[in-house]
Amino acid sequence: MLQDATILSSVLSMIGGGGGRLLEIVLLSLGVTITAVSFAGLVGLPLGAGLALARFPGRTIVIVLVNTLMGFPPVVAGLAIFLLLSRSGPLGGLGLLFTPKAMMIAQFVLVLPIVVALTRQTIEDLWTEYQDHLTSLGAGRLGSIPTLLWDARFSLVTTMLAGLGRASAEVGAILIVGGNIAGFTRTMTTSIALETSKGDLPLAMALGVILMSLTLAINGLAYGISRVGARFSGKS
Repeated sequence: MLQDATILSSVLSMIGGGGGRLLEIVLLSLGVTITAVSFAGLVGLPLGAGLALARFPGRTIVIVLVNTLMGFPPVVAGLAIFLLLSRSGPLGGLGLLFTPKAMMIAQFVLVLPIVVALTRQTIEDLWTEYQDHLTSLGAGRLGSIPTLLWDARFSLVTTMLAGLGRASAEVGAILIVGGNIAGFTRTMTTSIALETSKGDLPLAMALGVILMSLTLAINGLAYGISRVGARFSGKS
């Protein structure tokens, strides 16, 4: 009992004090994740909208492939990126392996299919609803993409938050391509795994509490935005 109380006290002290080591890990995790998800949004939102409205041979196969990649095993993605960025790989000359940039690439690869797939479904549903109106205004399928993306902005923010949640909890891929180097590529998830195996439970638990708090905040924000979007749509 005394040992449990000591551990809990250490955890609360770490979180409250925001020690340098803890803060460094949290900031690196947030920086890598937010950057990866932002790029995934920049690429995935227009791609998903285009996939929803464009008609081309093999479209169904592309949709099935994108939906399948939503469940892409992180360790497989990490291995593929590792092979690309290793010295003997085609991108080895860039020297990105075991750097935060490599971890951003890994998270980008994992989040992109989620953004594309959910955006496609959202825009496709909106097109079904507003097709006649947009066509009467002279807007074709691809020309309607900006309008539909704006109209779906609340749903798409929720989509981005879903990608953020996936990325923030990732450990397998970034461990493979980042190497879990102290002070350089060590994130919250990889630190939790490492510190638990070392027996440093206070640090592992402190990071776990922070990670769970961030996950709760992301889900709460997604729910709040969805509710605002529903009310906005009802008023309009």
